[in-house]
Amino acid sequence: MKNLIDIEQFHRFDNLGLVAHEVVEGFITGLHRSPFHGFSVEFAEHRLYNQGESTKHVDWKLYARTDKLFVKQYEEETNLRCQLVVDTSSSMLFPYTKGKKHLHNKLAFSVYTASALIYLMRKQRDAVGLTLFSDEIEFHSSPRISSVNAEVMYGKLSELIQPENASLRKTTNTTQVLHQIAENIHKRSLVIIFSDMLDSSKNDELFSALQHLRYNKHEVILFHVTDHSLEREFDFSNRPHKFVDLESGQVVKFNPSEVKEHYTNTVSDYFEDLKVKCGQYQIDLAEADINKDFKEVLFSYLVKRKKLY
Repeated sequence: MKNLIDIEQFHRFDNLGLVAHEVVEGFITGLHRSPFHGFSVEFAEHRLYNQGESTKHVDWKLYARTDKLFVKQYEEETNLRCQLVVDTSSSMLFPYTKGKKHLHNKLAFSVYTASALIYLMRKQRDAVGLTLFSDEIEFHSSPRISSVNAEVMYGKLSELIQPENASLRKTTNTTQVLHQIAENIHKRSLVIIFSDMLDSSKNDELFSALQHLRYNKHEVILFHVTDHSLEREFDFSNRPHKFVDLESGQVVKFNPSEVKEHYTNTVSDYFEDLKVKCGQYQIDLAEADINKDFKEVLFSYLVKRKKLY
């Protein structure tokens, strides 16, 4: 599968880091605070024993099975475990026009930003994992620092922005998935979510799912990905339009100017409620407007976070 993600474009982030504000589990080398003390390592792989070296790390159980000497190799536990969570439901394809290539929509913005964060985390020697979801979890990889894991994640993200893979009528269940993720991540982690937060669930249920992540001691960053011009300001021309729900296929025809005031007030109330709830739950909310370059949005966010923490 062709990888459409150009890693070279992420070099501008080399001098910036994403530091965990709260305590995370792992080996501490200066970037992040850890609740543990002392040196901690985890098993990485086996290699053949070289004659003359210490037998301290020889795997004797494996020797008994294979009659060959293998040495256990370890790697330091990472500074941080980060789980990237990307909403892949059909609403993330907005703005969408049938028959055209779409590399400038909410999903593409999320893919490139998540890819840049994978690059950044690996530069910091942090473990990073990826979860893709719509109405269920479609792909999940636990945080690792291996290059193989990174290639798998880049490949999965790259597939999402290939035009032939655009999938309509794919609903979302953010509430259920976030509850599931909160239960499945067993170590304190930094969870970074990319979503438009458009869910058929009641607002209280959606906010409860975000709170569940915080209750399980995960630090949460929410990149709220929207098209500010069209989705928030409802900036459509004053003529009849046909609006199609990308998830349900429902079609509605009307003149946007007739409902603009009511729409913008309703949307503004919802987004303001989201901002307040994130503040209450100590969730870092990053407003991501897809009309801006993803590098500009991410760079500004990292600079702001560096100053704060």
